[in-house]
Amino acid sequence: MNFLHHNYQSILKQRVTLIEDFLKTCIQENNISSTLQHAMNYSLLAGGKRLRAVLCISSAALFDLSPTSILPFAAGIEMIHTYSLIHDDLPAMDDDDFRRGKPSCHKAFNEALAILAGDALLTDAFTFMSTLNSIVPSNNILVAIHEIAQAAGSNGMVKGQSMDIEHTGVSDVSFNTLCIIHEYKTGALFRASCTTGAMLAGANESAIYALKCYGEALGAAFQITDDILNVTADSITLGKPTRSDQEKGKITYPSLLGLEKSKKLAEEKIHLAISSLDTFTGDEVLFLKEVANSLLTRTH
Repeated sequence: MNFLHHNYQSILKQRVTLIEDFLKTCIQENNISSTLQHAMNYSLLAGGKRLRAVLCISSAALFDLSPTSILPFAAGIEMIHTYSLIHDDLPAMDDDDFRRGKPSCHKAFNEALAILAGDALLTDAFTFMSTLNSIVPSNNILVAIHEIAQAAGSNGMVKGQSMDIEHTGVSDVSFNTLCIIHEYKTGALFRASCTTGAMLAGANESAIYALKCYGEALGAAFQITDDILNVTADSITLGKPTRSDQEKGKITYPSLLGLEKSKKLAEEKIHLAISSLDTFTGDEVLFLKEVANSLLTRTH
């Protein structure tokens, strides 16, 4: 744990900076469709934790694959995540006017351009993912891209969003249904962010499965803490309106379980995530365990 105490924040900052610097080069604005590209950059470069991309490069580092060698893939994950936020904020979806402390894409531009910016980020992501350097075998790239596509599509995020919309305003949503919604809407991309790093590095099936379990538990913990913050945090710190889920009639962990039970459930998921990594050794696994621990103290 000494490694974590002294180095976790430093390594996290280094990796986030690495990802941020690369993202700034992804969408080059020019005179052709410059408004579209500006809208894409507006949301892509709006900040954020870059947690999914960090998970990808850190999982790869478990198997000695350097972060810089898969930056385009990690950036692609962030592009997919950003697309999902743009579309989720639309009036026809979650109808949120603010994201990451500033107006949502459709408020800063317009709904049509926000839809197109999301579409472009989603499709451009796969361009970046498919252009890794020769260090990564092409078959590993193909397997990882398939994993991400599954996580983003009708068996992943899109399915979760669809279920979330279907159950908005429904008063008798069960705990099991709530967990399934977020297993897809939030958990799928967390899981894939962890497993694809290992896939790109050529890890064996048992290692990939362990990271799958870690990612799923981490995604669940992230969603639970997100729901808690929607009730307890202030809008300035959170970067978006608070209590918005309650106002829209969305079922959340606190509304179903209460705050204390939700906090306990988050702790259980974090412990599950950490225990999933028990077969690994070294500094990189300590870093991933600390990523899980950090969710307990997140403020946004």
